[in-house]
Amino acid sequence: MISSILLTMYSVFLPISLPVIGGALLKRFKGIDTKGLSALSLYVLSPALIFETLENASITSNEVAVTVAFCLLNMLVLWVLSAFIGRWLGLSQAEKSGLSLTTIFTNSVNYGLPLVLLAFGQAGLDKASVYVIVQIILMNTLGVYLAARSHFSAAKAVRSVFTLPSVYAAVLAVFFRWMEFQLPQGLETGISMLSAAYAPLALIILGAQMVGVRESETTLIVTKRGFWSGMVMRMLVGPTVAWLLLLVLSIEGTLFSVILILSAMPAAVNAVILAEEYDAAPRLVSRCILWTTLASFIVLPLMIGLL
Repeated sequence: MISSILLTMYSVFLPISLPVIGGALLKRFKGIDTKGLSALSLYVLSPALIFETLENASITSNEVAVTVAFCLLNMLVLWVLSAFIGRWLGLSQAEKSGLSLTTIFTNSVNYGLPLVLLAFGQAGLDKASVYVIVQIILMNTLGVYLAARSHFSAAKAVRSVFTLPSVYAAVLAVFFRWMEFQLPQGLETGISMLSAAYAPLALIILGAQMVGVRESETTLIVTKRGFWSGMVMRMLVGPTVAWLLLLVLSIEGTLFSVILILSAMPAAVNAVILAEEYDAAPRLVSRCILWTTLASFIVLPLMIGLL
């Protein structure tokens, strides 16, 4: 078990840490402004990732159905719980939005997929693909709504969802699969290049955000209640809710293990992109991402060992 944990640390956590460190160094020594990078990721790279992932996903129809059902139920339960906790603790509207982003969305793409491949092989990776696809779609629809409503009315927040090309990329990918339409090789290669750039850029933005948290005392508004509620909701409540829902849905075997691990991931790196784009307590989200990621270095290898 010790050797498995060390291998996981070397094969997964070390590669992930490099772009984060790069982003932190850029922010520290070059004062890079991440607003433009966030817009690039949200409006260009994310649609490419969604399109390519949906176009190439391979899984049985039954597994698709139960995975989608789990994702929607899990999202609904966590959304209600995070809203209740935010109201109970008296958090500001921005912090409520940040708490919801931290609670609902996990780092299943940049962190989860490599970990699943290492722990469960290609079969596990295939089963993880639908979960990741649904997470990406929810992040670019519900995630945008949750982030945008911290500063806009509910109606404007809903409308803002449909200004994102990611929504249309998902619809287009499903249509192409249904029609069995194949893109020209050159266009396919271009989309793959954009898709591949998404994960490292998101991690670079995260690293820059970590440094930005400490740069300005006047803008550093992260309450202890907001931070600890985010930590507890993501690392304790999230996995517990996932485990209960998996039992209720009678999901077993490798699919059970894969979904449980993906649901126990730290807060999503791309949550900070939405938080920064719409000013939904980005420093709270960044700090929760940092500490849930550090905590996951211990929690996740132990969970995999027990499974």
